[in-house]
Amino acid sequence: MGIVTTISTAFDKGGWGMWPILIGLMFTVGIIVERSVYLFKASVDKDKLLALLKSQVMSGNVQGAIKVCSGNPTPMTRIVQAGLMKFNKSDDEVQAAMDEAALRELPKVNARTPYLAMLANFVVMAGLLGTITGMIKAFGSVGSEEGGNKATVLAEGISEALNCTAFGIGASLVGLLGFALLQGKATKVSDDINEVTVQVVNLVVNHRSQMQPQG
Repeated sequence: MGIVTTISTAFDKGGWGMWPILIGLMFTVGIIVERSVYLFKASVDKDKLLALLKSQVMSGNVQGAIKVCSGNPTPMTRIVQAGLMKFNKSDDEVQAAMDEAALRELPKVNARTPYLAMLANFVVMAGLLGTITGMIKAFGSVGSEEGGNKATVLAEGISEALNCTAFGIGASLVGLLGFALLQGKATKVSDDINEVTVQVVNLVVNHRSQMQPQG
C-alpha cells in the first residue's frame, strides 16, 4: 500500500500533465498485453512442424499434412495449409496460394507494435510539457507572491514539474522496452514463417508424385 500511496500522492502533485501521461501509459500497456498474447499463440516449434509435415508428405498422405496444420491454427500453419490445398496444381499456383495467405497473415504479426514507439514519444513529450508549465507556474507565482509564501509556492511548482518529468520518462521506458521486445518477437515469427514456407514448397514440389489426391 505504501508504494500505491506514494504514486497516488505524486500523481496528485503532478498537476494536469499527469493525465495525458496516464492515458498514454494505459494504451501502451494494453497494446503490450494484446501483442504478447497474440505472438505467444502465433509461435510454433518450426522444427517439430516440419518433421510432422515431412513424415506425412513423404508417406503420400497430404490429407494428414493438412490436418496437422488445421489442428494447430497459427499464421504459419494457415499459410502452409493454403499451399498444401493446391498440391496437385502447378508449382506457381502452390507458391501463389501461399503468397496470398502470407499477405493476409503477416500484417497481423506486425500489427500495432509500431504504435508503442509513437506512444513512448507522446508520453515523454507530455511529461516535458507538464514540466515546462509547472516551472512557468512556479516562477510566475513567486513573482506575484509576497513574504514567506514564495518558498512554498516555488517548491510546489518545482514538485509538479519534476513529477511530470519522472512519470513521463517512466511511461516512455515501458513503451520502448515493450516495443523492442515485441518487435524482436514479431521479426522471429516472420522469419520462421518465411523459412518454413520455402521448405514446404520444396517438399511439395519434390514429392508431388507420391502425394495422394484428397478424398
